[in-house]
Amino acid sequence: MSTPMQSLIASGTKVWLDGIDPNDITRNRSWGVTGATSNPIIIADLIKTGRFDKDIERFLSKGVNDDDLAWAMTHLLVGRTQEVFLPVWETTRGDDGYVSFELDALIEDPERNLPLETRTKLYIDLGKKWSAGQPNRMIKVPNTAAGVAALQELTAAGVTLNVTLTFSPRQYIAARDDIWRGAQKRRSLDGFKSVYSIFVSRVDVYTEKYVPQLSPRAQGQVGIVNAKRIWKMNQQFWADKHLPLKQEIIFASTGTKKASDPPLKYVEAFAGSDIETNPPATNQAIQDSGRSFTRQVDQLPLADVVAEIDRLVDIDKMEAKLMEEGVKKFADPQKALLQLIAEKRAALKSVGAR
Repeated sequence: MSTPMQSLIASGTKVWLDGIDPNDITRNRSWGVTGATSNPIIIADLIKTGRFDKDIERFLSKGVNDDDLAWAMTHLLVGRTQEVFLPVWETTRGDDGYVSFELDALIEDPERNLPLETRTKLYIDLGKKWSAGQPNRMIKVPNTAAGVAALQELTAAGVTLNVTLTFSPRQYIAARDDIWRGAQKRRSLDGFKSVYSIFVSRVDVYTEKYVPQLSPRAQGQVGIVNAKRIWKMNQQFWADKHLPLKQEIIFASTGTKKASDPPLKYVEAFAGSDIETNPPATNQAIQDSGRSFTRQVDQLPLADVVAEIDRLVDIDKMEAKLMEEGVKKFADPQKALLQLIAEKRAALKSVGAR
C-alpha cells in the first residue's frame, strides 16, 4: 500500500523540499522527495541552531569577512544537500535531483540602487562562479529586469537555472524565451534543463487585500488559476522541441497562508505534473494525511469563477505590486543573515577568549 507522498509522486509530481536542514532532508528523502531549495532565511535558521559552529569556526580561522563567511556556509550547506540528491540526478540523467542555490539578493536591494548593467553582470559572474563543478546545483535568478537580462548568457554557458520570483505569464514568457535563445547557443542540448518558479500563495494574499470584491468562490483561487495557465503555456511551448530533459514549472510558495484553508490546498491543486517545492510542514502534512492524490494540474475551476477572476483581477497591477514586495522580501533576509553572521562571530570569539 502506497503512502500519501508516494501517491502524489505517482500522479506525476516531483516533490522537492523548501529547506536543507540535514534532519529534514533525511526524513523527506526516505519519503521519496527528490530535490530541495535554499535561501538566506533557510541558511540563517540553520546557523541559529549552533549545530554548524565548528564549520563557522573553521572559516573564521582563515580570516574571512562576514560576507564571505555567509557565502562559504551557503556553499557548504547546499553542497552537503546536493550529495544526498546526486544519485537521483545521476539516475535521471539530469532531469531531477537538484538543489537550488540563491544568488546574492542584495544585487536588487533598492537601497543600493545599482545600475541595470551592473546588476546583470553580477548575476552572470556569480551564476558562473557558484555553478562551477556543481552538476546538480540549480542557480536561482530572480525574474527582475537585470535577472532576465542575464539568463541568455548564463544558459549559453551551461548554467542550470531556476527563475524565481515569477508571478505572471508576461514574466514567464520573457524568462523562457531568453533561456531558450541561450540554450540554442550551446554545442549540445543534452544537458539543458530549466525551471520556472511560480509563486502561488502570495497571489492569493494579494487578492484578499487588493481585490476584496472577488466572490467567496473566486477568492483564494487566483494563485491556482494563474499558475495552471502558466503551466499549460510551458507545456505547449516545449512540446515540439523534443529535448532530452523536461523544462518544468516549479509550483512554489505552496504553504497555505490562511488558517481556514486546508493545509494541502495547493498540493492537491497541482498534483500530476512538474515540481512542487513544499515547506517541511507541508510535506509532513502530506505524509500524515492518509490521502490519495490524482492529477488535478490541468483542471481549472468552473468557467464562471474563471471569468470572474479575469474580469476583476488586473494581472499587470498584481505583478507590479508583488514584485515590489518580493524584491524587498528578497533583500531583507540576506541583510538579516549578514547580521546573524556578525553576531555569531562575536559570540564564538567571546567563547574562545574564555
